[in-house]
Amino acid sequence: MTTTSVLDNLEIGIGTWQWGDQWLWGYGGNYSASDVQAAFEACLASGHNFFDTAEIYGTGRSERLLGQFAKSAGRPVVIATKFFPFPWRLSKGRLRAALRHSLERLGIERVDLYQIHFPFPPVPIETWMEALADAVEAGLVREVGVSNYNPAQLRRAHGALAKRGVKLASNQVRYSLLDRSPERTGLAALCRELDVRLVAYSPLAQGVLSGKYRPDNLPPGMRKRRYGPRYLARVQSLLALLHERGEAHDGKTPGQVALNWLIGKGALPIPGVKNARQADENLGAAGWQLTEAELSALDAASDLL
Repeated sequence: MTTTSVLDNLEIGIGTWQWGDQWLWGYGGNYSASDVQAAFEACLASGHNFFDTAEIYGTGRSERLLGQFAKSAGRPVVIATKFFPFPWRLSKGRLRAALRHSLERLGIERVDLYQIHFPFPPVPIETWMEALADAVEAGLVREVGVSNYNPAQLRRAHGALAKRGVKLASNQVRYSLLDRSPERTGLAALCRELDVRLVAYSPLAQGVLSGKYRPDNLPPGMRKRRYGPRYLARVQSLLALLHERGEAHDGKTPGQVALNWLIGKGALPIPGVKNARQADENLGAAGWQLTEAELSALDAASDLL
C-alpha cells in the first residue's frame, strides 16, 4: 500500500468551486475567466499548486478552466477532482465513464486525486471503493479519496480499499471555526488514526470569516439566506479575536488567521479564489503558526457561538 501522498507536506490548497459556477457564486457577473486565470497564476507564482475541482462545479466548466490553465502553466500542477454518485449511477462502471469525461475536460491522462463527492445511496460505499481501486490499477488515478463521509462511512471506505491494497488518501468535509463538526463527531480523530488527510472545504464559511460581511453588509446571492443579519451579529466577537491575533502576527487578516487555525489542527484548507487578490490573501495563511495558546483561545471563542 502506498505510504506517501500528493497531500503530504501541503499546508494549503486552492478550491475551484467558484470557477464557472453562476448559481451560487455569480460567475460571469462580477468576475470572469480572466479573473480566475489570474488567481491560478498567482497561486503558482507563490509556490502553491494543489487545485481541487469536481465534475459538478459549473457543470464541468471548472474542470475545463483548470485544464486550460494547467496546460499552459509550464510547471507541475496537482489536480484533484470528484465523482458525483447521482442515484441513476447504479454500477461501478459509471464511475469509470465519469472519470474519463473528467480527464477529457481537464486535458490529462491521469488525475492526482479522485474523490467520491458524497456517500449517497443506493449504491453501497464498497462498490464505489472497488471502482476507485479499479481506476488506480488502470493507471487513470494516482490516489483516491472521499468527501462528506462520516466516521462510520469513512471506516467502511478505508476497509474496502485496504482489501485491494489501496490507501484512502483523504476525506474532504466542511470544516471551519464556524463548523467544527469534524472535531465533535470524532471524524478528525479517526482521520489521524487511519492516516487519512482531512481536507477542509468552506474553511472561511463562504467568506464570513474573512471579516468582510457584517449585519449591514450581507453576502450576495444565495449565501445571504444562510448568513443573515442575526448570524453575522453573533460572530462579530470571534471576528474581533481573529483581527486581534492577526495584528499580533505582523498584520495578518482575520481570514488568514482562520485558515491558519485549520492548519494548526492538521487539516488542509482549500479556500476558493475568484481573483489574484483573493489568492494572495488566502495563501498568506501558510508559512507561519499560531501558538497553542492562540489555538485554544480561538477554540473557546468558537465554542461560545
